[in-house]
Amino acid sequence: MTQRLDTILHGLEQADQHEALQRAIEALSAFYGVDHMVYHWVSSSGEQYGCGTYDDVWVERYLEKQYLRVDPVITGCYQRFHPVDWKRLDWSSKAARAFQKDAIEHGVGNQGFSIPIRGPNGQFALFSLSHNCTDDEWDAFTETNRRDLILVAHYFNKKALDLEPGRTPEPSQPLSPREIDAMTLLAVGYNRAQVAETLSISEHTLRVYIESARFKLGAMNTTHAVARALARGLIVV
Repeated sequence: MTQRLDTILHGLEQADQHEALQRAIEALSAFYGVDHMVYHWVSSSGEQYGCGTYDDVWVERYLEKQYLRVDPVITGCYQRFHPVDWKRLDWSSKAARAFQKDAIEHGVGNQGFSIPIRGPNGQFALFSLSHNCTDDEWDAFTETNRRDLILVAHYFNKKALDLEPGRTPEPSQPLSPREIDAMTLLAVGYNRAQVAETLSISEHTLRVYIESARFKLGAMNTTHAVARALARGLIVV
């Protein structure tokens, strides 16, 4: 399973056109066994790009009905930095409930999980999965795959930004050997206490390394820093 995911991500890394991103997201959706997976970003200038597995009929209906104005996933995630289960969003309005009913009827699924992403220069993106299953099944799925999905989302966003026309690559500062060690151990799943013990340093010193790496990578939090370090090839798992 891990080798298959690595193959998909390697193909994503080699992508040199947007068609490859569409193939990658279809492969990722199949890998995780979910009905749908979608990536959508908006740049600071208002330009948009999206790819995913939704049926074209639903995409056209979403645009025609201007559901962007009432979609709780969009409004809710724009106010958040952390992944969110769609059940936790506000579906109380009549417009939101009508939108949800329409979405389910068009095969979107009754469950969803979105990862908000903030990129450089005001870029905002969403990486979302949706599926049709029980609450318990979905909770178990997101709990098991949450961390990997965050990394995949940021990895996907980085490649989409690389393909943005006229984009100037972000300057990057090299990580120190200790910062690389810390990021690598976090990437393989160690918690902070385990990382500190492995490196024979205090958790306070570890926090300094992590914050330094986060600043150099322009990351919002530790998970984002790990994702960026992986995407840029600064650490290898």
